[in-house]
Amino acid sequence: MSESGAVPIDVREEPGAALAGFIDKWRARWPEWAVVEVFVPAGQRELASAWAALLQELTDAAWGGTDPIPGEAKLGWWQEELVGWTRGARRHPLGTALQRQPAPWTTLAAALPSLGNSRERPGDPAEAFAALAPFARAVADIEQVLFAGTSDAAAPLAPAAPVDGAARRSGTDVVAATLLQARLLIAGDAGVPLDVIARAGEADSRPLWMARLRQQWPGADGTRPRRLWAALARGRLAGGDATTPLPGWRALFAGWRAARG
Repeated sequence: MSESGAVPIDVREEPGAALAGFIDKWRARWPEWAVVEVFVPAGQRELASAWAALLQELTDAAWGGTDPIPGEAKLGWWQEELVGWTRGARRHPLGTALQRQPAPWTTLAAALPSLGNSRERPGDPAEAFAALAPFARAVADIEQVLFAGTSDAAAPLAPAAPVDGAARRSGTDVVAATLLQARLLIAGDAGVPLDVIARAGEADSRPLWMARLRQQWPGADGTRPRRLWAALARGRLAGGDATTPLPGWRALFAGWRAARG
């Protein structure tokens, strides 16, 4: 246990049941995944779900609630946990599926403070993307390792392989855009940029922000799971409500297009 005492309570449950619980919590937020996961290679589906569940835990900690202090403590705990994964140690149930993967977990740990800092409302869309860039870059790099062979943006990578600069920037932008959609889901209008709020005036600023985000949505580079997540996120924005799942047929069509790259 960390000195902060911020160990998630679920960690003390039986690991197998707790792992399934975290994945089920993510699936409850994204029921469309049951339709589109067929486009992920069968051997990577459990890994993809566990990774998505981890990202949900991190972003919930960063953006959830009205008081940032509990989330900061959780992110601090996760920094310790991720560093421990590189030494073969794990405490969190999600580590059962993820810890043994040869991914740069310390890079993700180092990026967590930037995720916490992104809680501050951005001034404009460019600032919103920039605030998430360090964390999104770490996420994109890990996904190239976890899902090697499913990327259209770059060749499959070994853990220590260099990443082409243009492909890396593009993959980072896709992750950041998907995270900005997730923030609408987690925190409502708390992450809407100030200039969008000013343009909306007395009206709800979220529809305008969703439209702006769709207009600036980057090309769908990255691994196949990331392309699928991005397609679902953009599809929800197109529907005008970040919290409403896509109908099955729309999710299937979006997934098919994303899988084709």
